[in-house]
Amino acid sequence: MARELTQAIVNGILIGGVYALMAVGLTLIFGVLDIINIAQGVLVILGAYLSYSLFNKAHIDPYIGLLITIPAMFIIGVAIHWAFISRLRGSERTSMTLLVTYAVGLIIEGILYKVYGANNVQISPSYIDSSAHVLGFYIGWVYIWGFVIAVALVGAVYVLLYRTRFGRSVRAIMQNGDAARLVGINVNKVAAITFGVGVAVTAAGGMVFGETNAFNANSGYDLISRLLSIIILGGMGSVGGALGAAVFMLTLESVVTIWQPTWAIAVYYAALVIILLWRPAGLFGQKAVRAQ
Repeated sequence: MARELTQAIVNGILIGGVYALMAVGLTLIFGVLDIINIAQGVLVILGAYLSYSLFNKAHIDPYIGLLITIPAMFIIGVAIHWAFISRLRGSERTSMTLLVTYAVGLIIEGILYKVYGANNVQISPSYIDSSAHVLGFYIGWVYIWGFVIAVALVGAVYVLLYRTRFGRSVRAIMQNGDAARLVGINVNKVAAITFGVGVAVTAAGGMVFGETNAFNANSGYDLISRLLSIIILGGMGSVGGALGAAVFMLTLESVVTIWQPTWAIAVYYAALVIILLWRPAGLFGQKAVRAQ
């Protein structure tokens, strides 16, 4: 039992890294723009399909393909913000973004169905089943590299936010958008770039998800509820919190699966409710993200 428990914890940590890759962009977008991007799950699947196409059609390794898919998803994110988000104004803007991003998700889903059909696919490079033997356990290299990429991207986003001039502009907008405008910050430009970055990181999450799961155009709906629960638990707007919450929640689910697999999902969401009752702002969130 001890061996199984250790294996479950290791698996949960590594799988949590994969989900953190998908969730970090979602929490970044909320923290800066007050937008809950309902399309994030579908955008993850779009990233998975881009990696799938590069691998199957152009024979480009999925990890090397990130050099193409990350910039491509950034451009798509900026375009979505310019075409849909930036045009919303007024006190109902936040609630309207829920409808707008949901509509964007439907549009992307429809395009994916048209291009790829409804059948499940999976990214399957030759090394997909290879594993490392560590301390008596066999751990898939896909999960190991997925966790490494998750930590690297979370670190890169942290550096972007706290060690660059652009990051100072982003944090100023997070505190008070009106005051940021008064000191000369181009809020629309910063918001568009931030949305683009939030979408770009889904390329890596989608690639790893596509290697570890069969997926189709409809798979985004299965993801969004988990991604939302992760960013809520981690603290809305907390980039590091997304990684910590993803690792915690997926490890908990993996451990529960040992004893009672049918209860794993129920315990996952029950833990979310219990922790939020104790700490409503999430594990790493602040009581108030923006200045009033």
